[in-house]
Amino acid sequence: MSVTGIRKVLAAVLVGLALTLFSAAPAAAQADKLKLTVAGDGAEGVTIQAVYADGRRLDQVVRLVLTATGPDGQKVGPVQLEPQPEGQGFYSSGPVLSAGKWKVTVKSPAPLQSEATATVQARVAQSPPVPAPVAVTAPDRTAGAGAGWWPFAAAGLVLVAAAMGVAMLFGRRRTGTQND
Repeated sequence: MSVTGIRKVLAAVLVGLALTLFSAAPAAAQADKLKLTVAGDGAEGVTIQAVYADGRRLDQVVRLVLTATGPDGQKVGPVQLEPQPEGQGFYSSGPVLSAGKWKVTVKSPAPLQSEATATVQARVAQSPPVPAPVAVTAPDRTAGAGAGWWPFAAAGLVLVAAAMGVAMLFGRRRTGTQND
């Protein structure tokens, strides 16, 4: 093989390698982005679900920072969010907002740089209702009253059977003594 042929083969290999690397670069750049879903927690806090942009679950801890602007221009943040045990990629702020409508922004720094903004309606935290007192009553004795008749009926049947047996026994003896 000549030197020119070797150069052509080497150039083709390098071009193929370069094309492979450049075509993989957008996928790698996509994997370096996060999709952040921001929502209210039903009270005075915010929840965030973080996944990779391609939908894979987050497999590392990411430093998320929350800022919020509320009614009357109130500001909250920056608040650094910690991952919660509820699930992989799940973050929660805890009670940081007061009641009202808030514009919440959550950012993650490089290398997984991302940002999401949502409107959240914060409400005053509700206490669970106090259970109503339960009245303690004596057991109802009339519920089983109908079930108490059978022992008396059984005893009556036993007495009737015994009386018949005695009558039959004495009846045979009389007939037996008269024939002798």
